[in-house]
Amino acid sequence: MNILTFDIEEWFHILDNKSTQYTAQWRSFDCRIHANAYRILDLLSSRNQKATLFCLGWVAQRYPEILREAVALNLEIGSHTYSHQLAFRQSPREFEADLRKSIDIIQGVTGKRVTSFRIPGFSLVESSAWVFDVLARCGIEADSSIFPARRNHGGFRDFGSSHPALVQTKWGTLQEFPINTHSVLGVPVVFSGGGYFRLTPYRVIRHFIRKSGYVMTYFHPRDFDCRQPMIPSLSAFRRILSYYGVCSAFAKFERMLDEFSFVDLATARQAVDWSSVRQVSF
Repeated sequence: MNILTFDIEEWFHILDNKSTQYTAQWRSFDCRIHANAYRILDLLSSRNQKATLFCLGWVAQRYPEILREAVALNLEIGSHTYSHQLAFRQSPREFEADLRKSIDIIQGVTGKRVTSFRIPGFSLVESSAWVFDVLARCGIEADSSIFPARRNHGGFRDFGSSHPALVQTKWGTLQEFPINTHSVLGVPVVFSGGGYFRLTPYRVIRHFIRKSGYVMTYFHPRDFDCRQPMIPSLSAFRRILSYYGVCSAFAKFERMLDEFSFVDLATARQAVDWSSVRQVSF
């Protein structure tokens, strides 16, 4: 089962960087979301390809026409929070207020209930597992926030699996769709989205997908934007992670769609035999 998802955010929504951290700063950056998002939507439409879009509430509020176009294409819209903050730097109250704001805005634009979620930067770590309770309390049913490997912005290495699972919370059960990994010499390797996709040669990606029974992709509009400005305050290492392979990523992405079949999260939820998956609680 291969799942196609996108995190709908602007090119400057780069985490853990002081010059792009808060919403008040974002007014100083040029808008590039229309061309980048519509390029993705046009491709999905031309292929009749379904996908799930995890959208920032900030984007939905400022550019509702993008979400309306996605809804017209019958694409699933989930929440990516409102203000794109690292969860482990928020209190439960701050996180819940931000999440509810995003849900209200997205539902107001689309007219559809928001039941799926992805946390910014996969910043869900062991110490912030309270996020699961907040998600369930806010009506989220399916989550894709677990990154079961080492990561700059956290990573949930103790989750113990890179396959769908059920997370038990005080407010009900969440269907968890973690990012998938492929083991290389015993080390879990991520390849299916973002900078990992851009940095990995396509022949390796093809091999890993063929060997995987479950693939959770995640792409951003900026992953395909060859003309985006470079944020000057980033370190040399962060520049490589953020910009390497951008100019060739869209062709690589199209090739992947040519060779493999993908479904959206809503379809995947129906396809999983939930009676046989692992159940966890925190």
